[in-house]
Amino acid sequence: MPFHIATAPGRPDRPNEDFAAATAAVAVLLDGVSAPTDSDDGCSHGVSWHTRRLGSLLLAALDGGAAPREALAEAITTVSSLHEGTCDLGLQETPSATVVAVRVEADHLEYLVLSDSVLLTEADGGVRLIADTRLDDLRPRVGPGQAVRAWRNVPGGFWTAGAAARAAEEAVVGTVPLGPFLAMTDGASRAVEVFGDLSWEGVFELVRHRGPAALVGRVRELEAADPSSRRFPRGKVRDDATALWWTP
Repeated sequence: MPFHIATAPGRPDRPNEDFAAATAAVAVLLDGVSAPTDSDDGCSHGVSWHTRRLGSLLLAALDGGAAPREALAEAITTVSSLHEGTCDLGLQETPSATVVAVRVEADHLEYLVLSDSVLLTEADGGVRLIADTRLDDLRPRVGPGQAVRAWRNVPGGFWTAGAAARAAEEAVVGTVPLGPFLAMTDGASRAVEVFGDLSWEGVFELVRHRGPAALVGRVRELEAADPSSRRFPRGKVRDDATALWWTP
């Protein structure tokens, strides 16, 4: 089955903390969550290490037939066991990741979405956005001077796949009819969500006709046109960007 993946680091001097991979019928896409530069994440291995292992284990579990939430919980537990003896996984800034996973069945797609990476599918002649909106919903409610990230992986906040398998229970899961889909980390979806350069339908059609690398390239053009982040305020001038496309 034709999966197409494009990914690029935000900076050449830092590792790409995104991860995407596919088997014949399963695709996963993760975006590693970095701690602020002035914070300690308690891990000697790094976010990229965590994201690659988590993504690989999730892919294998889904390909083996596990239910999406069970597969994610199993992957989180296994990765945590690999470094709980050397790293402080109790810190809130411990490495974690957003997740999109899709399994292609005979007549439908089975999906899992956790945090702010998104999934687009075809629906009724248009495009359907499948997203976990808790982070966006939380931002307007956070008081002045209070960091949104303090609400990560706590009740009433938003969730990412870190050290606790509980996060898997919070993932958005479901099924949609069989058809093309596009998964994106927020570094790729910023073409819509930050720059407003494209609609969700526009992104979908761009990737359908020109491939995911065209989307990543467009994001890089938009970032380069606003190098100071003044016109389009954002946490990172350039972010890791990954897009994954599948069509039957």
